[in-house]
Amino acid sequence: MKRNPVIPYILIMVFGIGLIIILSFKGLGDARELADEKSNGGEQTEVATSEPQDIYKNSCIGCHGDQYQGGVGPGLKGVGSKYSKEEIITIVTEGKGNMPPGLVKEEEAAAMADWLADIK
Repeated sequence: MKRNPVIPYILIMVFGIGLIIILSFKGLGDARELADEKSNGGEQTEVATSEPQDIYKNSCIGCHGDQYQGGVGPGLKGVGSKYSKEEIITIVTEGKGNMPPGLVKEEEAAAMADWLADIK
């Protein structure tokens, strides 16, 4: 008795098409749920940090290092002697060189500038 060699391929194809249809409906449901959350305000995932050390740990440590020694970004030791407080505020809010803007909110920039100026 000979079996048709095409049958396993047909079964795999039918299974694959069924799986694609099921996952498509799942994705549509998820997309509607996300759109509803977005239109209703959803959950706030952004956590407000007010301490300059926390801001540094969350946004800056990857480029400026854990000991302010630099890496991808320049070292931050002695930055208070190189720049004025206003210049530091401008740099942390608007960026400079490879540093992207918006890493520090404007309302937190003054506290961040004071803290950076005191790093020795």
